[in-house]
Amino acid sequence: MKGKIKYTDERIGKVKVIPDFLPSPEELALKDETVKVTIALSKASVEFFKKEAKKYNTQYQKMIRRLLDEYAAHQS
Repeated sequence: MKGKIKYTDERIGKVKVIPDFLPSPEELALKDETVKVTIALSKASVEFFKKEAKKYNTQYQKMIRRLLDEYAAHQS
């Protein structure tokens, strides 16, 4: 992060509070049962996840799996 952040006492405006839907650290530590699948993804999507995974020193497949898990959980 470059430069200092300058905080002010200005009004934020209209704020919308959303429920916390992120998994707890305990849930993230558990090993989920997985099933191997073959899927064709767009090159742009894979490049995005590889770039993001590198930033956070993790596997891009794991990031995609967590994204799909969160989506599926919210659709139920």
